[in-house]
Amino acid sequence: MSEIQRPGALYQQVAAVMREAILSGEFAPDSLLPSEAQLMARYGVSRPTVRNAISALRAEGLIDVRHGKGSFVRSSGNPVLTVERRISRTTEGKFVMPNGDVWQETEQPSTYRTHTTKATGRLLQLDEEEALFGCDRLLIDPGTGTRAMHRTLIPFEVAEAVPLPGQEPCKPPAAIYWVLTQAGHKLTWTETVRAHMPLPDERNALQLPDATPVLHVARTAHGTDDRPLVLEELRVGADRAELAYRITADKQPARRTRT
Repeated sequence: MSEIQRPGALYQQVAAVMREAILSGEFAPDSLLPSEAQLMARYGVSRPTVRNAISALRAEGLIDVRHGKGSFVRSSGNPVLTVERRISRTTEGKFVMPNGDVWQETEQPSTYRTHTTKATGRLLQLDEEEALFGCDRLLIDPGTGTRAMHRTLIPFEVAEAVPLPGQEPCKPPAAIYWVLTQAGHKLTWTETVRAHMPLPDERNALQLPDATPVLHVARTAHGTDDRPLVLEELRVGADRAELAYRITADKQPARRTRT
């Protein structure tokens, strides 16, 4: 291939041509890119220019650099793990989480006291700086190596009415749901999903490649009076997992007829 002849910084020109090769399939998904020396010869540029071009494509999420192995084209395939977001109940009335038997804890859970933020306060229908019990877990799916960060937040006022969740906020969510129903609550749930670029602690804990967003799932358990009781947050790399939902149709309220 002839030398790069396009407007813009030279590394940007190289990055643009390499981007075209990736998107056209010339550099196939999961394939190893040519070496720095090969790219220098191919485009007629210096080593720093090639490295800057690769850095730019890493920042775009097109390239994944694997230490000791080289630079690979990021896969465009399906995520390796499907996380079912259903909640089921046994004939005895206990709760079952479809992925509950999949995740394993990679370290000892962390229990602490904290306060609502603007975001968690909105979901729990509380003001900011309201007292909470919290539990953080770092989880892994042994089958795929997918890592997830899980957080449980329980308001103090809920723990005062139903003491066990506050005393043991690191109990599995299904067990907390059971305790709440035993206290007389008929539970319902709401859930929101958003994506954001990872903070440094999220990137390290989840072992994310460059330019990989995080899926942030927030599930709120509501009591009989629709009052929020427990907030769960799940964070997982968007390149590793997808979320699956079972949707059923609500009954439409009967229309009132005039007489």
